[in-house]
Amino acid sequence: MAVKFISTIKEDGIGGWYIELVDTLDNRVAICKDIKQYEDGIEQMGDDYGGDIEVEWKKDDNVTIAHFEEVKIEIAKYQQKYNQEAMGDVGV
Repeated sequence: MAVKFISTIKEDGIGGWYIELVDTLDNRVAICKDIKQYEDGIEQMGDDYGGDIEVEWKKDDNVTIAHFEEVKIEIAKYQQKYNQEAMGDVGV
């Protein structure tokens, strides 16, 4: 059974955003200030479970549309890259 991670998009209070990544099994929390930090965090935390994770996305009510869209686009790129790597299509 996959371990559930919760990724919440939040406003940082200074004009930007961050993602709070929570491992619901042991309550570890990672604060990711950009997509690279999120990629690293989810990979490191997910490795503890052999990559068998499920990610639930949330956003705080005060997250701007612009920030939500920015994160959504960047996560879609990450997901595409991850899927390509998983299928052995790196560099295609």
